[in-house]
Amino acid sequence: MAVVTEPLDTLVAAYAALAVRVGVNLRPGQRVVVRAYLEQAPVAQAVVREAYKAGASHVTVDYRDQHAQRAAVELAPEDSLGTVLDHEIAEIRAWATDDAAVISLTGNPNPLLMEGLSTERLMKAVPRALFAEVMQVVATNQVAWTVVGAPNEGWARTVLGEPDVERLWRALAVAMRLDADDPVQAWQDHLDKLALRRDMLNSRGFDRIRFRGPGTDLDVGLSARSVWQGGAVTNAAGTSFVPNMPTEEVFTAPDWRRAEGRLRTTAAFVLMELNAQVEGLELELSDGEIKGVKAQRGEAAVQTQLSTVPRARHLGEVAIVDGDSAVRRTGLTYGDMLFDENVGCHVAWGNGYTTTFDGSGPMDADSRVKEGLNQSATHVDVVVGSPEVEVDGVQADGTVVPILRGDEFVLTQA
Repeated sequence: MAVVTEPLDTLVAAYAALAVRVGVNLRPGQRVVVRAYLEQAPVAQAVVREAYKAGASHVTVDYRDQHAQRAAVELAPEDSLGTVLDHEIAEIRAWATDDAAVISLTGNPNPLLMEGLSTERLMKAVPRALFAEVMQVVATNQVAWTVVGAPNEGWARTVLGEPDVERLWRALAVAMRLDADDPVQAWQDHLDKLALRRDMLNSRGFDRIRFRGPGTDLDVGLSARSVWQGGAVTNAAGTSFVPNMPTEEVFTAPDWRRAEGRLRTTAAFVLMELNAQVEGLELELSDGEIKGVKAQRGEAAVQTQLSTVPRARHLGEVAIVDGDSAVRRTGLTYGDMLFDENVGCHVAWGNGYTTTFDGSGPMDADSRVKEGLNQSATHVDVVVGSPEVEVDGVQADGTVVPILRGDEFVLTQA
């Protein structure tokens, strides 16, 4: 891994500037919403400063308190768990009406806080109506939005085994290409590469994507409506932005009815809703449905989520990531899906994004499902890629076209 030697305050400012100027590509006079946990306040404050420097008209920070969340799970009346109030819905809807830029911070400050709580109450406490409202705004790109990591002591313990926040910052600097001579240009070059891959995949019109490797033999069927995305996207106001920073993927929504075979994950991950570490996960899929689950660790949590959340047993995303990933270069497992999904090819169970399914934006949820786009109040990415896993595109006539070999992207223009 490259070593980033800039003073930490300089690094943090440059990181925040990337989130503001590349992530949401802030326009002068635009409103900004920053979403963060209390322990992420130093990063939120840096983002606020950079937003105002870039010309923001007004910046709001929406702080969340995990200790208050634990108290609710532990003590709140059963029938109030997961309650979402009208004003909370109104605040989310105002993002779109105000054309706000939304910057969300990730990196769990208290990864062990929910231990010992009832799994059933944890699941009931998830504000699914709020999740659905957020997805309705961001998944349809009504606003410019981005998610970035926010180093803190709790997250550093998860990643490094010690609360070394500065060391975590320097790892994230590599994952975010801040080790380049010109990080903004490095990001532009990277986004151009992802856009080229996106265009090549779309030009091929594959019928399905096939993964073959140790423990994995999986075909994920695509729809005629499936559209590959990758790199920057454009919102309703015409602003180009980068939803995830870092991002190493090109991805699309499969037809939820068409997944067959088995998969074995090649990277551990955290099931955020239940705060559960999952390792060695194996899934069996038939007729588009997850019907078998085994794991070396976290099996019960996966079973609970799949059994509790409607339509969680169907896939909503398939993504291609090669060995050139800057996140993988750090050699770390982050316990955070934003980073961990970017170490290799992955699929996700749960919600599919309307931007990856042509013509689905104006549809209601039931119509999207009828057409083949999964809709669910969860989205969980699991990595299946590695140098040993071959990835192919299969055309409708059965022609097999290599996409990844030895973790190298080998697809060429049609």
